[in-house]
Amino acid sequence: MNDKTSQMEKADAIAREVLSLARSTLLVNLRFLDMALSQFNFVRLDNIIGTDGKNLYYDPRIVLRLYKKDKNSVTRLYMHTLLHCICRHMFASASVDRELWDLACDMAVENIVSDLDVSPQEAPDKSAKRFELRKIDEKADMLTAERIYARLKNGAFSKEKLERLRELFKCDEHDLWYVLPDKLRCEDVTPEDESDANEDITVLTKRSDDINDSESNADGEELAQASQFEYSSSDAGKDGSAESVKSELEQFWKDVSERLQTDLETISVNFGDRAGSLVQNLKEVNREKYDYAQFLKKFAVMGEKMMIDDDEFDYIYYTYGMQLYGKMPLIEPLEYKEVKRVKEFVIAIDTSGSVRGELVQRFVEKTFNILKQQETFFTRINLHIIQCDAIVQEDAKITNQQDFDRYISTMQLHGMGGTDYRPVFEYVEKLRRAKEFTNLKGLIYFTDGFGTYPAHQPDYQTAFVFVNDDYETPNVPVWAIKLILQSDDI
Repeated sequence: MNDKTSQMEKADAIAREVLSLARSTLLVNLRFLDMALSQFNFVRLDNIIGTDGKNLYYDPRIVLRLYKKDKNSVTRLYMHTLLHCICRHMFASASVDRELWDLACDMAVENIVSDLDVSPQEAPDKSAKRFELRKIDEKADMLTAERIYARLKNGAFSKEKLERLRELFKCDEHDLWYVLPDKLRCEDVTPEDESDANEDITVLTKRSDDINDSESNADGEELAQASQFEYSSSDAGKDGSAESVKSELEQFWKDVSERLQTDLETISVNFGDRAGSLVQNLKEVNREKYDYAQFLKKFAVMGEKMMIDDDEFDYIYYTYGMQLYGKMPLIEPLEYKEVKRVKEFVIAIDTSGSVRGELVQRFVEKTFNILKQQETFFTRINLHIIQCDAIVQEDAKITNQQDFDRYISTMQLHGMGGTDYRPVFEYVEKLRRAKEFTNLKGLIYFTDGFGTYPAHQPDYQTAFVFVNDDYETPNVPVWAIKLILQSDDI
């Protein structure tokens, strides 16, 4: 028994050396990853390789078999697992289809690994993976986990095809994403596993000295410097809850990915095309998420609404009256309250040839769904939906839900010419002079960002809403509000 224990301890020691070598190799070749590479603690866990975002769990037998077959495979595996954390894949919404999400994440990070070229020798299945990724989207550098997941979920892939993709792209286990570290348990080693481990040890012991010699000391300074960013929280969060643990870990990797994105866009920009896929994935995960309903409240005005105002209710007088007169309170709650809601505003729609009609339709329908929320809008509103390319093509006035229902059912886009934003602002000024608006709070312009802006700032708030799936930031005048949405947000 002692001999077997000694053999497993030796296998574990060599496996840790192999993992350390993989980390050093990545650091030497991809120095912009120094901060992220220093984060993992190596923790032995039988029959699995993967991460929970804090530790890298590994089975020594699996590590040694991979290294025996191809010494570069461990480096690629390390990079694969690390990219899941950098792209924050383990913090997806609980409502996602886990099987499809796991596959989408594996495909996205394998695309990045392929572009970064993390090992001297190509992976034997690199061409097969690239072929499948190209079938998802020809613009391979734009393949994020979110985009791939959307493609997989549309039902175009059979179960057999999905299973083949899993076999091709799977490298690590994702079950660790959904459990806490204190829930992990090592399984007993079977005699068969021990015999396999002994064989791997025999082969790899000869290489252990080479591994130790090949680890460069040059990375020591970088790793020590990066260690200041290590996740220092215990497995119990600030309030001891699982939610707190996950929240702290997500915030940690959010900081890491944001720093990495800034580095790649500035200091390490010379990596060029190699980091293109990684940059696009970072832009997706780090982009600011917008609540369109909350955004529309920027155009709200004060008004009275017939409803009980709990804020104005005085419990002292009420209780005193109930005590003094029995069932007769001294003060009843007010039957109205002042609220901020959207009452007058303009939605301008860019109907130039570069704007897709289905996106416009979805945007208007999304606005319509928000309009139906009574907590956001007054019962009667004064909304103008203006279609414009280089000239104003149509103005539809909406005053209630019935008007909106009628507009949606008969909506047609007019224009498809060039793009000029100025005619809309000139037209709105004419409406204001004609007293069509009494208290216009703002204008929302739905566009792709390619047009001529007004030279002067209007005296009401203006917001340009862009649908930009390339994660680029369009330029707008300094006085305008900019809101960038993805197609999936609409």
